Amino acid sequence: MSWLIVGTVPVQGDALMDDQCHLKSGKLFVGAKELPINRGTPALIAFACAVANTMGMDPPRALLAGDIGKGDGSEKVYRHLCETLPERQEKLLVFHYLMPDVYWLHQIMLRIESLSVKPTLIADAGFMYVAKMGGVAREFDLFTPDLGETAFLADESAPHPFYTRGLFLNENMNVSELIELAYKNENAARHLLVKGHVDYVASQIGIFSKISEPCVETMEPIGGTGDSLTGIVSALIEGGMGIPEAATMAARVNRYMGLLASPTPAWSIKDFLPFVPSAIALAKKSL
Repeated sequence: MSWLIVGTVPVQGDALMDDQCHLKSGKLFVGAKELPINRGTPALIAFACAVANTMGMDPPRALLAGDIGKGDGSEKVYRHLCETLPERQEKLLVFHYLMPDVYWLHQIMLRIESLSVKPTLIADAGFMYVAKMGGVAREFDLFTPDLGETAFLADESAPHPFYTRGLFLNENMNVSELIELAYKNENAARHLLVKGHVDYVASQIGIFSKISEPCVETMEPIGGTGDSLTGIVSALIEGGMGIPEAATMAARVNRYMGLLASPTPAWSIKDFLPFVPSAIALAKKSL
């Protein structure tokens, strides 16, 4: 099976990329182009590649363009995906940082509906926001929100996490209630992996698992640990695991990376890449 990660990189003017990804000596390449692994979609791709390498799988393909928040790169990605979707072979699509655009969302969903076999759909960040805004959240198989984004999904009126009403961010409202509201308002995917101090794996039926150990406090200020988690769970699903099981294991792998690395807040997310194989081995033992 082949898989595709769709997103943007925070640079101006980068041309459209639609190519195979690979890691070499800790560096990420999309085709022949090296991308810095700081955070965001490149971090997601790097950890997806690391898990694929560990499991003996083919790495993902990536569809990317440069976008510094103007939306021009996102539009290139949307347009190219619409043009190529009918002929694409990927059976897993992972959507990440893209400028939310309801028009292009519906163009993509129309083309997905026309495929003979619907691919598995994962969304995080900007594309998760637009999936909720466009009323198609339930068409997705997995969202990977943090706690603030879960409050956004629970708030039926908020068009963006920035506008989530205060009552949904009330400390007295627990994560389980937010998840329940997100499903009640039909703003959640079939499964949720809520990233936080405690990670939650849930569906409309209820909470599948809670993962709180190991807890490495020094990972908290390091940017990109949510991106790495989305990359890991995507790779595990591509490898054939069921979504709830993959989400539970991915949360453990992400935490074991921190335990093995013993990082300081000065670390970059790329510094965790060498610990992926050992973290997977530990996570398997804990299942």
